Amino acid sequence: MKAIIAGAGIGGLTAALALQRIGWQVQLAEAVPELRPLGVGINLLPHGSAVLHDLGLGMRLARIGVRTRAVEYRTRFGHLIASDPRGMEAGFPTPQYSIHRGALQFMLLEAAMERLGPQAVRSGLRLTGFEEAGDRVTASFATADGGSERLEGDILVGADGFHSAVRAQLYPGEGQAHYEGVMMFRGAHEQAPFGDGRTMFIAGNHDVKFVCYPISEEARRRDRALLNWVAELRHDSPRPLHPGDWSRRGSRDFIPRFRDFGIDFLDIVALMEATEEIFEFPMIDRDPLPRWSVGRVTLLGDAAHPMYPIGANGASQAILDAAALAEALAAAEAPAAGLAAYEAARLQPANAVVLANRQSGPERVLDIADARVTGPDDRIEDLISAAELEEVARSYRALAGFRRRDEA
Repeated sequence: MKAIIAGAGIGGLTAALALQRIGWQVQLAEAVPELRPLGVGINLLPHGSAVLHDLGLGMRLARIGVRTRAVEYRTRFGHLIASDPRGMEAGFPTPQYSIHRGALQFMLLEAAMERLGPQAVRSGLRLTGFEEAGDRVTASFATADGGSERLEGDILVGADGFHSAVRAQLYPGEGQAHYEGVMMFRGAHEQAPFGDGRTMFIAGNHDVKFVCYPISEEARRRDRALLNWVAELRHDSPRPLHPGDWSRRGSRDFIPRFRDFGIDFLDIVALMEATEEIFEFPMIDRDPLPRWSVGRVTLLGDAAHPMYPIGANGASQAILDAAALAEALAAAEAPAAGLAAYEAARLQPANAVVLANRQSGPERVLDIADARVTGPDDRIEDLISAAELEEVARSYRALAGFRRRDEA
């Protein structure tokens, strides 16, 4: 059996490795002419890292990603609202990693080329359409030199991201992305670490928020920290959306909005001002789909369920898709039946995360605190109960599928 995978991002590469393990041939086709380690930081949650450990990539992950100890939620005054433990230290069977997106993608790319062969990953192939005939599916591509090419396989997996061409052919009238009203400004800068060097924090509220965490194990071992940060601001009049938003350079005009944040262990304004490159893009997703699989064609990752980057869940959900896809195909008598079983296993859980993230996911504790805290002298424990905070965290863990051992 042969799979054509459109897209060599985190989801597509993980799917290729998972399918290779069950005996499939795989051809990955990536639209960009040259793969480069783009992006900034992401978090790989314990259920996502479990899949990669199972694929024999645990040692590689440990060399590049920081094992996250906890996520701290704070008010803009600096109060610690809650500290949500993560990783094996918190009772999860595998670690959570904070990692550079490009480093994770290239780790997966290296493994895919080793296991599938260097010709299994081709760049400069932009999918323009597909068609099914009998027991085969043919995908058509535009090449980087202006030509065209057709690839044939038993299935086509659309892992081609937010602006998926596979999704567009399956749902031609879908329309524009759903914009939540928040612009995100992102960057990464190496400097002295804060705290234990393994903790991330999220401060503010739904309208003005700051997120920060270290993403390089190599820097941590030098007693430094490559700090990934995200500044989120609500915009009443958002600028138009464009396909190239993921790498659009941002201005620094937003930085003064964070001068009154009282984070005493990190000068967040100095961090942002010292960052060489700042990127901006809107917080967008798409409405959940009623189905992903049609015949021998299916969707995976952001092509299937693009979601707000809340709860650190996007990459992990794509990795869970990849594992479920391979499991379903291994058990099915025919490829189309396998894709239907994959959809049955993953569509509803992933769609539930999309909708939960629209309601702030685990970050809802920020808005709970913001509604009750009036100044730096307030005491969180007098205003919010520990049980209320734990219920928010526990319910999101259950929804997103990364329960601790004691919650199984």
